[in-house]
Amino acid sequence: MMQNVHLAPKADEDDLYSGYNDYNPTFDTEDLENDTAFQQAVRTSHGRRPPITAKIPGTSASRPLATGFGSKTVLSSSMGRPMTGAIQDGIARPLTAVHAAGYTKAALRGSVFDPLGQARGPAPPLEMKNEDTPEEKIRQLEKKVNELVEESCIANSCGDLKLALEKAKDAGRKERVLVRQREQIASPENINLDLTYSVLFNLASQYSANEMYAEALNTYQVIVKNKMFSNGGRLKVNMANIYLKQRNYSKAIKFYRMALDQIPSVHKEMRIKIMQNIGVAFVKTGQYTDGIISFEHIMSTSPNLKAGFNLILCYFATGDREQMKKAFQKLITVPLEIDYDDKYISPNDDPHTNLLIEAIKNDQLRQMERERKGMAEKYIMTAAKLIAPAIETSFAIGYDWCVEVVKASHYVELANDLEINKAITYLRQKDFYQAVETLKMFEKKDSRVKSAAATNLSFLYYLENELTQAANYADLAVNSDRYNPSALTNKGNTVFANGDYEKAAEFYKEALRNDSSCTEALYNIGSFKYHICLEYEIMEDPSQAIEWLMQLISVVPTDSHALSKLGELYDNEGDKSQAFQYYYESYRYFPSNIEVIEWLGAYYIDTQFCEKAIQYFERAALIQPTQVKWQLMVASCYRRSGNYQKALDTYKEIHRKFPENVECLRFLVRLCTDMGLKEVQEYVTKLKRVEKLKEIREQRVKSGRDGSARSRREGSGSGDSGGSAKGERLSAKLRALPGTNEPYESSGNKEIDASYVDPLGPQTERPKTAARKRMDEDEFADEELGEDLLPE
Repeated sequence: MMQNVHLAPKADEDDLYSGYNDYNPTFDTEDLENDTAFQQAVRTSHGRRPPITAKIPGTSASRPLATGFGSKTVLSSSMGRPMTGAIQDGIARPLTAVHAAGYTKAALRGSVFDPLGQARGPAPPLEMKNEDTPEEKIRQLEKKVNELVEESCIANSCGDLKLALEKAKDAGRKERVLVRQREQIASPENINLDLTYSVLFNLASQYSANEMYAEALNTYQVIVKNKMFSNGGRLKVNMANIYLKQRNYSKAIKFYRMALDQIPSVHKEMRIKIMQNIGVAFVKTGQYTDGIISFEHIMSTSPNLKAGFNLILCYFATGDREQMKKAFQKLITVPLEIDYDDKYISPNDDPHTNLLIEAIKNDQLRQMERERKGMAEKYIMTAAKLIAPAIETSFAIGYDWCVEVVKASHYVELANDLEINKAITYLRQKDFYQAVETLKMFEKKDSRVKSAAATNLSFLYYLENELTQAANYADLAVNSDRYNPSALTNKGNTVFANGDYEKAAEFYKEALRNDSSCTEALYNIGSFKYHICLEYEIMEDPSQAIEWLMQLISVVPTDSHALSKLGELYDNEGDKSQAFQYYYESYRYFPSNIEVIEWLGAYYIDTQFCEKAIQYFERAALIQPTQVKWQLMVASCYRRSGNYQKALDTYKEIHRKFPENVECLRFLVRLCTDMGLKEVQEYVTKLKRVEKLKEIREQRVKSGRDGSARSRREGSGSGDSGGSAKGERLSAKLRALPGTNEPYESSGNKEIDASYVDPLGPQTERPKTAARKRMDEDEFADEELGEDLLPE
């Protein structure tokens, strides 16, 4: 036990504290300023080690440092073991402990200190991936197919259905190539079924989105019949939806039921939706009893608003009053699963709470709640209006029952709306007394209902021309709800009727500020501006009239009547370009205004663009097919543009429709003569016959007019030689007919006038480009015919 205990020798017993002042000379810092090697190391920029100055190579402690106290003795450990780096008997002990750190004797031979081996140069580059291997080709192709499917879905979401379909087809082609390559290098079990399923499903969806239903059904069939797709049977719902769009309701019902069998009962919501579609398909086919079964099952399992409303429709179609009442009661008990407005009322004046409430008052969740509540109110109101006349002996009793049921539900505010609808129904039945009495019941209700009732009462009294009562109820409606656009519009109407146009315009503008979609206020303010415009036109101030019309167009830029009126004002001012612009805009918005069409056609004729005038006169002929002048203008436009054959065909068509039109026959005679056609004699004969009939008619009219005038002269004893006013008007009408402008002559043999007057006016001189020389005078000037053309 005492073998490892070393006792101090007796010679050292007197100096127990010897050795405490001895230390390694390496750590001597007292004389560093005079140490040349240290100062050189400090001054170097790269920290290079100074050359070793010890004569004996070895360790870093081989050279003892000199101090002010002389050389120091080498220390040993307490166990008698020499310290690392100490020199014993002139031989340096090797530093094996730091060999791996790069401290080797090679440094003494001029080698650079490089513990990380950077002198060996950069590492060799990585080996390039070999893309020619079949596995890598398959991997790249699979990646490309996935990218195409994603691009197809993105294009569909952006509305580019054609591009989405092209991408889906491309993905299908590449996926088939991928399957063939996999079959060549691997077993069929390694085929990526999920990728195949997604490609086929996306392709079918894109076919359906592009309304290519046959291709979509074929693609869905490929998925459904493949037993390797475990969930493919559920896609029969999509196939049923396509059949429903194609109105093939029997197949739609069949596939819906097949899909219902494929979907497990845990997917309750999906099964309810399919049942609802089955019920709708039954309603489409008129099988209301089967539809009732489907909707009753839904209302007993998971009631919703659509199913409840459809159930009411089915019972209404079958005429079952009691079941209609029960279905209506089920409809108003459907839970909306929304928070009511109490949530958005601050319980205290905490600014943080108020800020939070303001933030959530109009967020997306709140908007969704409003939409759901609005849809529920729409279904309930529509159902009440539908069944109220059917569930009782009169619609009033039916409305009263619906109101009582609604009051007992959480849709209490709808009861007042039903009462107002009841009053409107009285109006439709023209029972104004009952309507007024019903609306007067709301005078003591809350402000919103009071405003609605007063608005209707004001409108009623305004229609009955009781402006005082209308103004009183309009004031009541505005005071109850200043933001009610209908109330403001009615108030403006009453003020307008009293002649205060400026104030009326202010009310209309306020109504538009509250609701920019209030068409009544928009129309009335337009009427106000148009009324002011007409007043300035009467005062012969066209600039002010144009200014007010411009303000009107700024309010209603698509009003064709205002645009045509503005074009008329510019035309009267002589500004044809501006007139054409506004007339053309008016024609664009209302292409059936004969006055606008006639002006545009005349404008193109004045500017020598007869080809463009044809389309306007053709439209006028479509609007007024019994007016021959539009068809004559079309033919004249063809003639003026040099298309004589088309003009001849048009005149023939006019003659077929109006065989007694003299102007048409004169055109035909002249054109056939100029073109050297053999049909000229036929048209000459017809012209003579029509001329004779015209003379006979004029003679009868003239003799009747003379007889009536003579009898009036005899009765009155006056010597007035003129005809009656009625006869003059009739004669003027006859003279206005084409070809009847010349006075009647009683001579038996009269030379037939085969000339005609162009309805488009005299033709301008055209350049003589033909080889054959033409006459300088107008080709349609009066021309005498031969003796054979005289009447018999």
